[in-house]
Amino acid sequence: MKTTIVSPKIYTYGSLVLGGILRDRGHAVSITRDLSSEGDLTLLSLFSTSQLLDPEIRELASRAPRIYVGGPVGLVPEIVLGELEVDAVVVGEGEEVVADLVEGGPSEEISGLAFLRDGVVVKTDPIPVSDLDHVMPLIPDDLRSQSVRGANVYIETHRGCLGGCTFCQVPRFFGRSIRSRSLENILAEVREMKRRGVTRVAVSGGTGSLFGYGKEVNKEAFITLLKGLAEILGPKNLSVPDMRVDFVDEEILEAVRRYTVGWVFFGIESGSPGILRAMKKGTTPEKSLEAVELAHQSGVKVGGSFIVGYPGEMEEDYQATLDFMEEAMLEDVFASVAEPIPGTPLAKIALDLPREDNPLYREHAGEYRALRISEAEARCFNLMLTGMSCKPVPRIVDDATYSAFLQEVRTQGRDVRRVMGLLEKYKDRIV
Repeated sequence: MKTTIVSPKIYTYGSLVLGGILRDRGHAVSITRDLSSEGDLTLLSLFSTSQLLDPEIRELASRAPRIYVGGPVGLVPEIVLGELEVDAVVVGEGEEVVADLVEGGPSEEISGLAFLRDGVVVKTDPIPVSDLDHVMPLIPDDLRSQSVRGANVYIETHRGCLGGCTFCQVPRFFGRSIRSRSLENILAEVREMKRRGVTRVAVSGGTGSLFGYGKEVNKEAFITLLKGLAEILGPKNLSVPDMRVDFVDEEILEAVRRYTVGWVFFGIESGSPGILRAMKKGTTPEKSLEAVELAHQSGVKVGGSFIVGYPGEMEEDYQATLDFMEEAMLEDVFASVAEPIPGTPLAKIALDLPREDNPLYREHAGEYRALRISEAEARCFNLMLTGMSCKPVPRIVDDATYSAFLQEVRTQGRDVRRVMGLLEKYKDRIV
């Protein structure tokens, strides 16, 4: 039997790991980004709710003779099973599920699974993987040609997050304690990836500097990890995106400067203390600004991510974010419309919010009213434009950049409204 793992558009790290497990169990398995591919059995790796509405993905699900879905979308399997014609959904971590599922099919004896029986969703409780060290991933030949924010691949060093941000699925999917891989397992994997032509690697896991975290923050383990990876790849070929502002210090930032491309990406989200509290971010604008200044003093460049249109965000909250950006002088800015990912607290908050109070649906009546976009989209668009002028070296917004930003926010707005549509459709089954 031929098993094909389909990871649409980009190879997710999880799909590579599951491919390695099946390969080492003796299965004939291949991995592809091509949605026209299928085998006797298809494993579909999905990371975004909006992928459930992708016509090509829906067509693959309808024609594949046997197909199982895994990835973060499994947090709310009722939506997946309602939208795609699939035989089962992995609702948790897949390493200890995939072989039994492929070899025996859906069963209540398998932990962390959801499937339909006589039109009713049957779910078994997931069990977190205790030992994250795994076999060598299945590395496709074209992994070296992939580019995700400049990296060929994002590798996972640990799972879990100490935070409880309302918009994030990481602590709901992986838990709020930290489980780390061994240094030896990570380095062996990256050596093999380099041998196979991979040149740029990003360290992932939610918050990079939480690697090795136990009863106390083990920053030495994180620094040792960066040094070891840089010795394999070269420092200009390693990046560490996604860091919390409350888990960096001078030593960590010095290691980032020495052993990586020299950037950190902070999830700042808002310049409003009230919105940060509503998000349960666990930080303040003052802490964020201190972290940005510390990074700059260490010779590290900073990218900041921001979320606009969060339920309850008033004009003064949004203005506080603009004020923060002007003071922080970030080298790069990532702006997004608040997305109520199914299974997160934000999803319930958004569902309970009347549409007339949701900036995602309220038409913008200010400076950009001629563009006919929502208030949330207008704030996101303006944040992108402002970010260009608030860089240490300001950038001029030309017509091409203006059009690209506008297209991006319109796409974001459309996708988030589609997610809201799914939440409303399945509200009675998931709330």
